Amino acid sequence: MSTTVETARSSVIVAIDGPSGTGKSSTSKAVAAALGLSYLDTGAQYRAITWWMLTNGVDVSDPEQIATAAAKPVIVSGTDPSAPTITVDGMDASGPIRTQEVTSKVSAVSAVPEVRTLITALQRSIAAAATGGIVVEGRDIGTTVLPDADLKIFLTASPEARAARRSGEVKGSDLTATREALIKRDAADSGRKTSPLAKADDAVEVDTTELTLQQVIECVVTLVEGKRVAA
Repeated sequence: MSTTVETARSSVIVAIDGPSGTGKSSTSKAVAAALGLSYLDTGAQYRAITWWMLTNGVDVSDPEQIATAAAKPVIVSGTDPSAPTITVDGMDASGPIRTQEVTSKVSAVSAVPEVRTLITALQRSIAAAATGGIVVEGRDIGTTVLPDADLKIFLTASPEARAARRSGEVKGSDLTATREALIKRDAADSGRKTSPLAKADDAVEVDTTELTLQQVIECVVTLVEGKRVAA
C-alpha cells in the first residue's frame, strides 16, 4: 500500500447514520476492523444513560428530571471494533443496555437537549482522540456530531427488511410488532427538535434492502478507500 494511502488512513473520519435495522453496527464494526480504524457506537451511549436513569429511579417520562440527572453518570466507550465496550460508573453495561425496557425508553431520553449536548461533546472528544481514524455510527453523526467528517454514509432499508433482521436477532419476537416498533422509533427520532435523524446533504445513501451484510461492508470499504485516494 502506498504512503499516500497510509497517510490518508491516519486521519479519515467516517460517519455512518441511519435508522435501526439497516446494518449500521455490523457494517461499521467490520469496516473499522478491515481498515484498521477505531469504532464508536453512539447509540450505545444513549442506551447507557437511559439504563442508568432507569436503574437510579429517574422518571424518564419527565424531561426535567432527565435534564437534571444527565451529567451524573460517567460513560466510557471502548473503541476497538473487534471488542467494543461501554461502562457506566465503572460497571460493564454492554448487556443491560440491550434490554427491551431500555430500547423502549431510549428515544425519550435521547430527545432531551441536555442529554444530547453532553453525549455529543463526549462523542466529539472520542473522535478527536482517535488519531488513527475512526468510524462513528449513529443517527445524527453526519448532520450534528461530526458535520466535517471526511465521508458520510446514510444506510437505509425497507421497513420489512429491517423488521426481518431485528426479529432474527431476538428469538421468539413477532415480525409485525417489530416492524411497528421500528416505525414508531423512526418517527420519534426523525421528529425530535434536537438533532433529529436525517441524511446529511453530502452523505452517500446506501440502500441495504437487497444486499447481504458482506455486500454492504464491501460497498462501504470501497467508499472509504476512494476517499483515501482522493485525500
